[in-house]
Amino acid sequence: MKQIGVGILGFGTVGAGVVEGLLRNRQTMAERLGVEVALRRIADIDISTDRGVAVDASLLTTDAMALIHDADVQIVVELIGGTGIAKTLVLAALNAGKPVVTANKKLLAEYGDEIFDAAEKNGVDIYFGASVGGGIPIIRVLREGLAGNEIQSIHGILNGTCNYILTRMEQEGLPFEEVLDAAQRAGYAEADPSLDIDGFDTAHKASILASLAYGFHVPMEKVLVEGIRNLSGMDVRFAAEFGYRIKLLAMIKREQSEIEVCVHPTLVPLPHMLASVNHAFNAVMVQGDLSGNTLYYGRGAGREPTASTVIGDIGDVARNLVAGQPRYRRAISATNDGTFAMRPPPEAASKYYLRLMVLDKAGALGIMATILGRHGVSILAATQKACEGEDETLGYVPIVMLTHMAKEADVDAALRDIFTAGVLNEPPVKLRMI
Repeated sequence: MKQIGVGILGFGTVGAGVVEGLLRNRQTMAERLGVEVALRRIADIDISTDRGVAVDASLLTTDAMALIHDADVQIVVELIGGTGIAKTLVLAALNAGKPVVTANKKLLAEYGDEIFDAAEKNGVDIYFGASVGGGIPIIRVLREGLAGNEIQSIHGILNGTCNYILTRMEQEGLPFEEVLDAAQRAGYAEADPSLDIDGFDTAHKASILASLAYGFHVPMEKVLVEGIRNLSGMDVRFAAEFGYRIKLLAMIKREQSEIEVCVHPTLVPLPHMLASVNHAFNAVMVQGDLSGNTLYYGRGAGREPTASTVIGDIGDVARNLVAGQPRYRRAISATNDGTFAMRPPPEAASKYYLRLMVLDKAGALGIMATILGRHGVSILAATQKACEGEDETLGYVPIVMLTHMAKEADVDAALRDIFTAGVLNEPPVKLRMI
């Protein structure tokens, strides 16, 4: 049986999971793939710390370039993360004519055009199934399963940390900061959680999914990003009273030749399938013109789920090498060929949840309704809510409005005028709805 050698860059949590899986399931993989995948080298700056997996010391090295240029290594697996040394090593491997498997969402979102150019130039594969959704095979779905579909929309819960926080805020009525602290102590959130709670981790993944769905590199600067850092428990509670649950969603939509990519807290109707995805789980709903809606659900991070997807990619690349035919060196075009244009965020349309702390006097609601109408924003429902405890503000009451579909620019203009009209004591809260 043909044997293919694998070298792993990065022996952290996911790297150790991949090593463990390759060693444990080597025979099973060989029987299923018709090719034997052999672990040849592991490179990391720290090769002395116990990772909980028994590895022959002769496989360990601190010299990543030596691993890349080792003749016994045919596949390079990058599990370092980030865009520093990881980018240098991925490009070195591709330029050495070796296919790469990576889970590095940030690298692909920010430098995907350069990475795919190098893979194309050198005629080798680049696989990145674990870059979005951990153990959820959403990359494979877009590359293969739905290849015959025109993708109309993608809605995704892609960050387990945020979903865990939002779930506990709703179910236990806890404030954001308290749940974040609990998430950090439980290991769901990093010591510096900014990448997660400010939405950029989700945005990296949204960029990759949009690029795959529409065939061109979607730059991060074209993605509208809002996180959950400033989300109030008051709005979580009011949303539930209206029959909605707030989720941090990646939303990718196509309208004719325009593509919209955004990440923000979103009100999801309780009967919607994404509303039932709770705690640290992820889910992605894809709407194709032939398939209709399909849903992909599972653990979006963690040692074993992510390792599972990485190992699956290694198996695919190994079979491609045996067949002598790379399959995915050009998964995403470096530039848009003109078929699609990115829709500017102000032109995007949505239904909105608006919460305004309004001066408790006659005529205030009429002023706001008049201003919204002047800007073409139609109100679907409006109600005065009761504050509780620390949410109480003397002389002001929360008014919650749900709107019909409206342009972002029109809603923003109306809210600016309302705020300057002198009937609010704080800036309005605006959340999108699906």
